[in-house]
Amino acid sequence: MALAVRVPAELSARVPAEQRGPGLGRDDVRLLVSRGTAVSHHSFRELPALLRAGDVLVVNTSTTLAAAVDGRLGPEPGGEPVVVHFSTRGDDGRWAVELRAPEPSGSTRPRGGGPAGAVVRLPGGARLVLGEPLVPGGGRLWWARANVDVPGLLGRYGRPVRYGYTDRDQPLSAYRTVFARPSPDGSGSAEMPSAGRPFTARLVAELVDRGIRIAPLCLHTGVASAEAHEPPYPERFEVPAATAALVNAARAGGGRVIAVGTTVVRALESAAVGASRRAGAGAGGCVRAVAGWTDLVVTPARGVRVVDGLLTGLHEPEASHLLMLEAVAGGPALRSAYAAAVQGRYLWHEFGDLHLLLPEEEAHRMHC
Repeated sequence: MALAVRVPAELSARVPAEQRGPGLGRDDVRLLVSRGTAVSHHSFRELPALLRAGDVLVVNTSTTLAAAVDGRLGPEPGGEPVVVHFSTRGDDGRWAVELRAPEPSGSTRPRGGGPAGAVVRLPGGARLVLGEPLVPGGGRLWWARANVDVPGLLGRYGRPVRYGYTDRDQPLSAYRTVFARPSPDGSGSAEMPSAGRPFTARLVAELVDRGIRIAPLCLHTGVASAEAHEPPYPERFEVPAATAALVNAARAGGGRVIAVGTTVVRALESAAVGASRRAGAGAGGCVRAVAGWTDLVVTPARGVRVVDGLLTGLHEPEASHLLMLEAVAGGPALRSAYAAAVQGRYLWHEFGDLHLLLPEEEAHRMHC
C-alpha cells in the first residue's frame, strides 16, 4: 500500500541517537505504539512496560557488514568510478552486487546495472566480474564473481552502506545491534536489521527480568536501495529449533509473538506451516526449524500465520515493507499511525524512531 502522507526531509534521522546530544544513548529514541487505530506516544525505554510476561521478542542476530567498497569499472588506466554494494552471497560463491555512482558528499546515487562481462577493479588488486542480472531482464542487482575472499576484502577496505539522507559516514559499530553475532563463513547483512538498534544490554536485562523471552533467528538482509522500493529479493535465513519451540510454546500458552523488524517477520513466516491468522482463516500456523533461502513477500492478501505484533522503524510512504505492516496490523491502523508520526515529528530511517504494532485483541491460539 502507498500512504497518503508526505514525510518532510527534516524528519530523516541524519545521525545516530547517541550523537544528537551529550549523555544520550542508543535507546534515546521515541516509540509510537499502535493498538488497532489507537495511537500512543512513548520513549523506547518504556518498551518493557508495554509488553507482558509470556511474550516472546524474536530478534535478528545477523551482523552488519562493511558492504560498500570503492572501485573502477572498465579497463586500466582510469575507468568509471563506482561504489560496489555487496548484497548477498550465493550458494555458488558469487555475490549479488549493486553498482552505485559516488556523490561528493560521500553517499551514492542509483546507477544502472551491468554490462555483463564488465570488470570492476577493487582495492588491493581484487577484480569483480559481472555475470547476469539477479532478476532476468535487468535491474540494479547483478550476480558477480570476485577473485578474492569477499568477507576479507570488506574487512580491509569496506565501509557501511550509506544513503544520502545521513550527514556523514559512521563507524561499523553504529550499524550493528546488541544482538549481532558473526557468522562462521563471514556472511552478514548489507544493511542493518535496524529495528534492533535501540536495544541495549540493560534494556534486554529488564525485558528478561519481566518474564519476556528473547528468541534469536538469523536473516541476512541484502541492499534495499532507498530509492527503489522494490519487494525484497531472496535472502538467506535460519530459524533454530530452540526458537521454533519458544514461539510455539508462547502461542499455545497465550503469549504474544513480537517480531523485532521486518526481517524477522519474513523469516518466521517462511518457517510457518498452517493457515493464516486472518479472520475466518483458522488459528494460525506453527513454526518449524529451517535454514535456507526465502523469497516470501508478506502481503495483506497472504496475511501472517505466526506474528502477533511488530517492532519496526518508520518506512517511506511508498515502501514495499508497508504491505507487510498492513498484513500484521491492517490498513486503518497503519494510516492512523503514520499520520500521527508525521504530526508528532517522529524521525525516519535506520537511526530514527520506532513503531510498535500490537494486536487490538487477542486472537485464538492453537496448540502446536
